[in-house]
Amino acid sequence: MSDATETPLTETPEPAGAPTLQYRIDGPDDAPVLVLGPSLGTTWHMWDRQIPELAQSRRIVRFDLPGHGGAPAQPAASVGELADRLVATLDGLGVGRFGYAGSAIGAAVGADLALRHPGRLASLALIAASPRFGTADEYRQRGVVVRSNGMDPMARSAPERWFTPAYAAAQPAIVDWAVQMVRTTDPGCYIAACEALAAFDVRADLGRIGVPTLVLAGAEDRVTGPGEARTLVAGIPDARLAVVPGAAHLAPVEQPGAVTDLLVRHFSTAWQETPQPVPAPPAGPVAAPPAPPVPALRGPQAVQAPGTLHVPVPPAAVAAVPAPGPVEPARPDPYETGMRLRREVLGDARVDAETAGADGFTGDFDELATRYAWGEVWARDGLDRRTRAVVALTALVAGGHRDEIGDHTRAALRAGLTPEEIREVLLQTAVYCGVPAAGAAFRAAGAVIREETTPQP
Repeated sequence: MSDATETPLTETPEPAGAPTLQYRIDGPDDAPVLVLGPSLGTTWHMWDRQIPELAQSRRIVRFDLPGHGGAPAQPAASVGELADRLVATLDGLGVGRFGYAGSAIGAAVGADLALRHPGRLASLALIAASPRFGTADEYRQRGVVVRSNGMDPMARSAPERWFTPAYAAAQPAIVDWAVQMVRTTDPGCYIAACEALAAFDVRADLGRIGVPTLVLAGAEDRVTGPGEARTLVAGIPDARLAVVPGAAHLAPVEQPGAVTDLLVRHFSTAWQETPQPVPAPPAGPVAAPPAPPVPALRGPQAVQAPGTLHVPVPPAAVAAVPAPGPVEPARPDPYETGMRLRREVLGDARVDAETAGADGFTGDFDELATRYAWGEVWARDGLDRRTRAVVALTALVAGGHRDEIGDHTRAALRAGLTPEEIREVLLQTAVYCGVPAAGAAFRAAGAVIREETTPQP
């Protein structure tokens, strides 16, 4: 239940095929707009306890992630796509500039908005945020677990990730709400969101966030805690830190009073009504930049940490010079693409181990494999990632390369193959590559499948 005051409400599901998000509006029609973004696995109800006070002076727009809270199950492939869908939603509502507060993946959306749509943001709050969420391997494995076991493992572990032990013990109704909310999330959309977080990394771009930013962290958050928050504050030019005691990852639910007070103060004092002037570009070449409603308790107050030179050429000389032909563009070096794909397919842990072990004798081979096997062949558009994973597994069995089966089984799982599909691939290899080779592959693959699909305690 909620004791939120009655306010105007709009609930709009996403029309089929439209790049927008399901949203709800509370507050006065003529007030400045403040957008609230949810955490992965939650719905807009995670903000219920903030609405009564925020909606007194702001028009609040809350949105659901795809497949969350009954929203259409249209997965978004990246954080940037989520941000673009939000911008399209706000365009449809006639919203120009707005303030934004987001939690976890909602905070990632806020950072993306600040980097790619800076003229739209008046002020920003990043809650339970990080410039890079854990490791890509962690989130891709979470996707494997969901694909193999459904949402139940994520639902059962949510309270431990989201709340402090004391709060979870004292608030069983909220624990049950959290479990049911995650359990009813569309698995495909959840997996896509995990992939989006795996690819999210704005560490090199924090200096380009140009709006006043509040970075808020729960003091006991073990997912994105004060350490990640301090990294954000150190990198964003106009940022301040607030650490909320007695709160873990879902601070707006666990300590609603403290979070509300911080948001009211921030959006009352750091709201830019007009865009900041853009400085004129310097003369000369410029280097490219580097690449159901929730019951709650009032919590304690937060602790706030504080030109071109033209030379005349004689006409005769001009006549003597033949007209230049078309210049072929330089072929890009495939190494960077190869390294990115190599990490996405095999995982950071294995690639880090391989590159760390490369020495003066093996380094050239490591570079060759990255540039040509990964940057040339794996990067081609002719086959999708799933099909390439099947081909790779089959070829490894045929060639007797047992040492590689485990890593490529892990890659196949993270490319979207289920354990049942991998079993069928290996059964097929038994017919054409030999039973002994397939038997060894089954043993190696089985060990990896058990490891990857078993939910972490």
